[in-house]
Amino acid sequence: MNIYVLLYNSGTDKEGIHSIELKGRTIVLMFEDKDDATRYCGLLEAQDFPLPTVEMIDIEEIREFCIKLDYECKLVEKNFVPKTSEDRLLISPPQKNLEVENWEENVDNQAKIDINTIKENLEKLL
Repeated sequence: MNIYVLLYNSGTDKEGIHSIELKGRTIVLMFEDKDDATRYCGLLEAQDFPLPTVEMIDIEEIREFCIKLDYECKLVEKNFVPKTSEDRLLISPPQKNLEVENWEENVDNQAKIDINTIKENLEKLL
């Protein structure tokens, strides 16, 4: 099965995959629908994050990648409706992210997500 992921610096030596940090876990987002992935990119750009590209890839390749690095992967299904505040992070990015150029150097320094701030910002979008 093919899914869509968000890549930074695609095809370069500094290529990186978009992920979120949640309760000390690194989660790679996989989108079933390309439009959902593109919409997420737009939300990142609106928050002044660097714009990733949407790339189609086999789901098993991402799962193997995540297992190898002790990451989790989460499939955002088409027409996904969040049920919890954590689920909302799957359709709207957190406010803070690692710098694309230094993502490898900063893995251990990533800030914890403040769920209340994210909730407030999501409410402002509505």
